[in-house]
Amino acid sequence: MEFDDDIKACAALVHRADPDRFMAAMAAPVEARAILFPIYALNVEVARAPWVTQESMIAEMRLQWWRDALQEIAEGPSVRRHEVVTPLSRILSPHLAAQLDEYVAVRRWDIYRDPFEDEEHFDSYIDHSAGSLMVVSAQALGASDETVLRNFGYAAGIANWMRAIPELESRGRIPLLDGTQDGVRTLAQKALDRLARARSARGEISAAARPALFAGWQTEWVLQAALARPERVAAGALVQGEIRRRFSLMKTAATGRW
Repeated sequence: MEFDDDIKACAALVHRADPDRFMAAMAAPVEARAILFPIYALNVEVARAPWVTQESMIAEMRLQWWRDALQEIAEGPSVRRHEVVTPLSRILSPHLAAQLDEYVAVRRWDIYRDPFEDEEHFDSYIDHSAGSLMVVSAQALGASDETVLRNFGYAAGIANWMRAIPELESRGRIPLLDGTQDGVRTLAQKALDRLARARSARGEISAAARPALFAGWQTEWVLQAALARPERVAAGALVQGEIRRRFSLMKTAATGRW
């Protein structure tokens, strides 16, 4: 794929709204960026849809717009003209478009203030949001093993979720089943276990697909920090220093070891 105006617009959107994923994409080869930026731009649009209005019906309509667009991509041949949807239509198979439809559908939780029902509900949310995004990103680059990607996506999703908890709580959400320090430690350890399982099978991920996993380059640091000092989650203190953050991404990109 060439870096046409639509992909440049996707990159600009990600740069403004999701600087970590922008950095991760820029660490990838140019040909991979042309695939990752539209997917990451979709993530930006879907992630912010429930928060731009206080009206739940309008938020539902915003998410449904994206589900309809993904259905068009999956079914073809006609797809609406849009700076994110159009490049997505060139890189997504019907299967990957269906995976992203599940990703959009699960984000309905963000609209309302109901807590998660149980551990299965919480895990399903993380798996079908962060996990599916990781799967689609890597499979669009040629990966085939979904189990490794699901494990890594879950771990990265929990790390990002923990970083987002102060903001979620300020918006009236209940992001954890157990928000005590012991509960945070248990969740961090569970995510680290999933990370370890993913890494034990990292050889299953082709070199061409590895740039999709760069987006999770801070996962281990965040989870270890939450495990050691769970109070940092509520304090919003799970942020690396800028030099360490950039160096660790450079190391991940250079070695391919996520």
